[in-house]
Amino acid sequence: MRSSHPRSAAVAALVATALATGLLAGSADAAEGAASADPVRIHDIQGTTRISPLNGKQVSDVEGIVTGVRTYGSRGFWIQDPDADDNAATSEGVFVFTNSVPAVAVGDAVKVSGTVGEYIPGGVKSGNQSVTQISKPTVTVVSSGNALPEATAINEYNVPAEYAPAGDPAAEGSINGLTLDPSRYALDFYESLEGMNVKIGTSRVVGATDPYSELWVTVKGWENAAKRGGTVYGSYESQNTGRLQIQQLAPIAQQPFPVANVGDKLTGTTEGPLDFNQFGGYTLVARTLGTVKAGTLAPEKTKPQTEHELAVATYNVENLDPTDPQEKFDALAKAVVENLASPDILALEEIQDDNGAKNDGTVSAEQTLTKFTTAIAAAGGPAYQWRTVNPEDKKDGGEPGGNIRQVFLFNPARVSFTERAPGDAVTATGVVKENGKTHLTHSPGRVDPANPAWADSRKPLAGEFVFRGKTVFVIANHFGSKGGDEGLTSHHQPPVRSSEAKRLLQAQAVNGFVKQILAEDKNANVLVLGDINDFEFSATTDALADGGALYPAIKSLPKTERYSYVYQGNAQVLDQILTSPAIKKFTYDSVHINAEFAAQNSDHDPQVLRFRP
Repeated sequence: MRSSHPRSAAVAALVATALATGLLAGSADAAEGAASADPVRIHDIQGTTRISPLNGKQVSDVEGIVTGVRTYGSRGFWIQDPDADDNAATSEGVFVFTNSVPAVAVGDAVKVSGTVGEYIPGGVKSGNQSVTQISKPTVTVVSSGNALPEATAINEYNVPAEYAPAGDPAAEGSINGLTLDPSRYALDFYESLEGMNVKIGTSRVVGATDPYSELWVTVKGWENAAKRGGTVYGSYESQNTGRLQIQQLAPIAQQPFPVANVGDKLTGTTEGPLDFNQFGGYTLVARTLGTVKAGTLAPEKTKPQTEHELAVATYNVENLDPTDPQEKFDALAKAVVENLASPDILALEEIQDDNGAKNDGTVSAEQTLTKFTTAIAAAGGPAYQWRTVNPEDKKDGGEPGGNIRQVFLFNPARVSFTERAPGDAVTATGVVKENGKTHLTHSPGRVDPANPAWADSRKPLAGEFVFRGKTVFVIANHFGSKGGDEGLTSHHQPPVRSSEAKRLLQAQAVNGFVKQILAEDKNANVLVLGDINDFEFSATTDALADGGALYPAIKSLPKTERYSYVYQGNAQVLDQILTSPAIKKFTYDSVHINAEFAAQNSDHDPQVLRFRP
């Protein structure tokens, strides 16, 4: 096959291009040698690094068998050379971007001429790796009905345990220029298969089906396995190499995508081209999709608090506002009553104003909270009261017009709220000691709202409660999001986590406030809780706990249970409750009711802590 092509005008044109761009020495001997050389093959285009050595060049009559056709989104098709070279670092597959429905079918043998390029899903600033492709193609179908190149298996035996090489310091930490070492690094292994026909066998689902018709599996069932079937992200060095995103080539209108929860199994063989996209990196786009075998996973129910225990919980209710269907309010309310056992104090994050995302200056959330507390009572829960501080319009981030904020719900039959000159959006609450008792100057009040750390972000909400005669200080938080951070598959290794700087400042501000309370009363009962948007092993959490002021209570759980969110198949911690030193004995529960399931009332799992003040 390699020697069957005579010298042609296309080859001559390729040689001329190579000479002009310095790929070949400009001598008559070099020109003649190149002209008689084999045509460009797919592995020549892919090369041994992440960037094609022919990037930006024209290629002619590149041969391959069509292994997949995508008629939606980034439309085009994949081709693969069935005659592989002996270099494991060079992929034998490539994507041909047509920008319209391709006029080819799986099994066609084709010749493709076009421009080699590196497409970066999400753009250069995303930090994503690029996809090597041929664009503006001219395609000739040589024959049809050909056997496909045998799919390369991806399994626990050939995916390396080490995730990625260290980035080149001379290239700002990029791995793009490094020669692939697919036997040593998982990212290099996947990259060496970019565009190729690959397959997996029966694999456990570690990321439930999402609204975009995709799910995540692991080909390494033992890798950091969570107690309930997921795979735990427990450090910046445990990226979980066996995770792989699964999509399908068939349009959803023709073939519905299966609904799967964490712990289910994708059985049989799933086979198709290996793609790379901005929402998860390496993705098996299934031409043949396995069958989902449902597991037994059910939403958890926490243990009710005893008479002498104070139960405090946090729950991100995902942009709740009165325009949401009643079904969402009812489902969230049922969860509060049945799954969270009606906690005495419940800190809510992402409560929106009374008309949701409508951007008209509304900041009150009275209707939202009335609708929610009514639903809780209707579900058999307590008649919760609430306390909050309305934000300034458009100053706290989140969905434009939504004006999200934190809110305290509390059961007045079990706990009382101490009202002290309620603060407003711009007034900071303080700590004072009067008659031997420490209290807040404003309750409810905001912590250090003028601090630049809270610019375009939710300000902490502090409140003073009394349970069985004991004062408990609660600070509800919703730290800055991870928006802007690079994904684990970034071409920078380690990836740039730019959002962490803001959360670090926010954590320092909250830690400083807690230290003010403890300076007045070292035995004060203080709980800091909410959507911290960061891991229990992060610099953010370390800053919150600085000086022993707080303890991340989720660390009291076994590692297999430490998560409140599932992202790209990684079960991880975003929601936390931290305790002051006086709270020595407690029980903690990350109540898994959402993150592992395709059907969600929120994308976060609530957290509950019970203790005796």
